[in-house]
Amino acid sequence: MPSALVIGARNLGFSVIERLLADGWEVTGAARSAETLDKVRGAGAGALEVDVTDQASVGAALEAAAREHGGRVDLVVNAASPYGGARSGPFGGGPLADAAPEGFDDWSAMPVRGAFAFLSASARHFSDHPPATKATLVQVTGGSSRRGMPGRGLWAAGAFGVRALTQAAALELREQRVHVALLIVDAVIDRSGGDDLGTADPASLAGAVAYLAGQSPRAMTHELQVTPARDQWVP
Repeated sequence: MPSALVIGARNLGFSVIERLLADGWEVTGAARSAETLDKVRGAGAGALEVDVTDQASVGAALEAAAREHGGRVDLVVNAASPYGGARSGPFGGGPLADAAPEGFDDWSAMPVRGAFAFLSASARHFSDHPPATKATLVQVTGGSSRRGMPGRGLWAAGAFGVRALTQAAALELREQRVHVALLIVDAVIDRSGGDDLGTADPASLAGAVAYLAGQSPRAMTHELQVTPARDQWVP
């Protein structure tokens, strides 16, 4: 039975957990809050506390999940919000002329730190525990990883950094049979359970993760962009 560790189990990550459990995976969900971990346990998955911005915390979660699942982890997903609590300044960081160092730390540095800790700890784990056939790492990010926008330059800087680190990890780990993919959610995620074609459905995004995890080593997708039908798509 394949096994997975999903970091950031509150919203999108929880949808991924539900999809993987339905597909017959053994799953451990990782988060910071006790409320989220209780929700994960209620769904039938294992639960671990983790700080995605801390390499040691991510590494310990990987080791614990591997012990729980027969010595291996086949899929690791980082769907955690990298921002933590409240962010300073306006949404996206605001115009550069008005931006403060605190805004840069919140909107630019924090997402990169989260991706760095996730990818670095995962690379070390799979170096110490090479997969028998294939393992998959999925880093989730937003549409700002594709373009900068007025008033959101700080946000884009962070997302660009996440994309760069994921590309580097994909190149470094390919020959070790570790498939690294960036899932770009270029959309607002609908958390209401509605059917608005202008927003992304969490269940469909979970399906995208399952698709990436199911790919053969002979045909690996390293970047997958998801855009709803009624949202603007920019090639």
